Amino acid sequence: MTDSAAEFTEDAFLGGQLRLRQPRSGHRAGHDAMLLAAATPVGPGDRVVEFGAGVGAAGLAVARRVTGIDLVLVEIDADLAGLARSNAVSNAIAAEAIVLDVAAAADAFAAAGLTPDSADVVLMNPPFNDAARHRASPDKARASAHVATASTLEGWVHAARRILKSGGVLTLIWRADGIAEVLAALDRGFGSLAILPVHGDPGTPAIRLLIRSIKGGRAPTQIHPALMLNDESGVPNKRVQEILAGKGVLPLATL
Repeated sequence: MTDSAAEFTEDAFLGGQLRLRQPRSGHRAGHDAMLLAAATPVGPGDRVVEFGAGVGAAGLAVARRVTGIDLVLVEIDADLAGLARSNAVSNAIAAEAIVLDVAAAADAFAAAGLTPDSADVVLMNPPFNDAARHRASPDKARASAHVATASTLEGWVHAARRILKSGGVLTLIWRADGIAEVLAALDRGFGSLAILPVHGDPGTPAIRLLIRSIKGGRAPTQIHPALMLNDESGVPNKRVQEILAGKGVLPLATL
């Protein structure tokens, strides 16, 4: 193995239906990306945009489930965007990977082909660790992918609102103890929220929230029955394992 090859791993997702090359160190795709993909409602022909795509895990998982989508992978790190592009090719999935800061102005988005009111679906796993409570990793790529600033979530939601069509869907994953901030961010322009709490096991508080929202939606907020990653004895939940293997979707994926 060459030194260059040693810097990367090739990992199987969706029970081997998706194989992704990603850096051995730094931020790595995992269960959060697959759960986000399984919570995202899409149909053939939809223009689907993933913010902060990294190596493309969540967006490519959606494209593996639903063929015929117009997929755009947005990533600020040029190296990761290159990996996302090559991962799409190696998995025979049509996707565009663009280097763009999600916090960039509207004209930068338009120059990249992401004009206002042009997307049907946006999915995102923003950096969500609170910098005041979590020590940032010395690895800059990992730190930027994990630690949020005070304006991170608001900025990402604002960008999603701008490019989504009226009635378009935003799906995101966020830390459960940040529920107040994510609800506040979505209060401007989004409604018809559906919330799925994710717990490590039945005896512990939720660790993640999967949230689906609609641009301009007016339906009441719904909280779905919690998803347990493991049972009381620590055994992985069979339903979760099936979803991670690409054999099912989460309730939020159905409108």
